[in-house]
Amino acid sequence: MREVRVSDVTMKQAAGTKELSLTFKEKLEMAKLLDRLGASVVEIEGIEKPKVDSLRIKSIASIVKNSVLAVPVVLEDQENIEAVWAAVKEAPRPRLQVQASVSPAQMEYLFRRKADGMAQAIQATVARCAQLTDDVEFIADDATRADQAFLSRVITLAVEAGARTVTVCDAAGTMLPKEFAQFIVKLRENTPALQKAALGVSCANTLYMADACAVAAVINGVDEIKAASYDLNVISMAKISKILADKADACQARCSVRATELKRIASQIAWICESGAATASSVMASASEPDASIELTAQDTLETVTAAASKLGYDLSPEDAVSVFDAFQRIAKRKDAVGSRELDAIVASAALQVPATYVLNNYIINSGNTIRATARVQINRGEEELEAVSMGDGPIDAAFLAIEQIVGTHYELDDFQIQSVTEGQEAMGETIIKLVSDGKIYSGRGISTDIVGSAIRAFINALNKIVYEEQN
Repeated sequence: MREVRVSDVTMKQAAGTKELSLTFKEKLEMAKLLDRLGASVVEIEGIEKPKVDSLRIKSIASIVKNSVLAVPVVLEDQENIEAVWAAVKEAPRPRLQVQASVSPAQMEYLFRRKADGMAQAIQATVARCAQLTDDVEFIADDATRADQAFLSRVITLAVEAGARTVTVCDAAGTMLPKEFAQFIVKLRENTPALQKAALGVSCANTLYMADACAVAAVINGVDEIKAASYDLNVISMAKISKILADKADACQARCSVRATELKRIASQIAWICESGAATASSVMASASEPDASIELTAQDTLETVTAAASKLGYDLSPEDAVSVFDAFQRIAKRKDAVGSRELDAIVASAALQVPATYVLNNYIINSGNTIRATARVQINRGEEELEAVSMGDGPIDAAFLAIEQIVGTHYELDDFQIQSVTEGQEAMGETIIKLVSDGKIYSGRGISTDIVGSAIRAFINALNKIVYEEQN
């Protein structure tokens, strides 16, 4: 019985929707889960911001051990192709994807190319990718609305250039299962080159027929299915995997997805995605759990402490590493062990102390159990007074969103900690914040008798470090 590959497109699809925002850590965790689940292929988004996206791809490449890791390249962009390959090549099973629209409307309006120009671009890009890896996939987007003669022609060119997988997409999602089956059969008949490549399919769920179309395609010999492990507008991995498990004889095919772990892992992935969807517009989206594996003592060396800080995501300069180690020694002499929380606080207070570009002037918070929290924040940049008002999921989130509105940039929140540093009703509260910018983590520290105030000061402290590095 032949095996049909199931390729997960959740992270790739999420990149194109504002409703589902996954953080760096959530993507790493999802990649681990999909690899454990037995997904044949894990697809992730390509490179737009070279530094941060390369780091993301390299990190996922080091995690995915069994699945193919597929990353798209930009059509006829040699620099992008080289950058993507440099990032993904350390994966045990890397794949480069060449995706291009083949319908007249999309070629004209999305790619601004005529048919001949698109065919040449596809052939050249696939050929360059094939020089780097044996696993190249050509994705014919909007294939069901393409001219069939042209579709056969570009598939033939892609296969001859080195594509080993060809995926055709029903991007509109308007075909019924019988229509889609006929489309697959006719495509095979008209394209002899497909005998040299695996054929994959992707279906939008516009008519709620994506899963049924996938089954029809499998029965008619398709080798790979693009599905999502979360409820998106495409084929469902959970449903298609169950169908292939229960009806393997009827479909004459099976898949590698582990049915015994499917429900549990799918629920974990759903929790990650729903958390991201619920807080997509919130800077409070990704406060992480402490790393329990970090436990340092006074006997640890500079190298050990620097390595532990690196594990938390900090890229310390030699000068900052010495400052952090000196501060660590002062703390470690008074404690049996120093964990990740304490080390975060040490880095925030000792590393990269910079001149303040932004200074908090004042803030006003309105919050209650019957209204949505609102924050008005005023900060100074030199002699200039800057002010913004924003609503959020609680007073701290509202304040952070107001600051981001002022500076005009959204930052991913990697961690958020609040702790008391004194006792009593007038206790001082300390906040440690870690912001991600261009693939690096910047920590900020703020102290105040007001929790919101300490959080705002910590955010501005981290923001000043980001601005300083960008300007120097």
